[in-house]
Amino acid sequence: QVQLVESGGDLVPAGGSLRLSCRASGIMFSLNYMGWYRQGPGKERELVAGIVSGGTTTYGDAVKGRFTVSADTAKNTVYLQMNSLKPEDTAVYYCNVGGPSGTWGQGTQVIVSS
Repeated sequence: QVQLVESGGDLVPAGGSLRLSCRASGIMFSLNYMGWYRQGPGKERELVAGIVSGGTTTYGDAVKGRFTVSADTAKNTVYLQMNSLKPEDTAVYYCNVGGPSGTWGQGTQVIVSS
């Protein structure tokens, strides 16, 4: 079975940075789509960033230029580097393997204070 373990969520002031990690087990990491989604209070879950085999990445409009997604194949881990954080980035961030119909992590809370 596929299992995702997330870490890195924290309370951070506006303008700060965080690095989220998602370690996957039970899959061939390099052959899967992996991504990050988030859901803020009273909002729908939205795509933050995704990465596929070959290193191609995609980003939601709200985070372009500020966030970077990367993957370490040897560690079966996906990272989300978040810079220049804004209060609007406050949300639970979810790791995902295989798209919306795939496997989800339990989420990690990011709170950006103003």
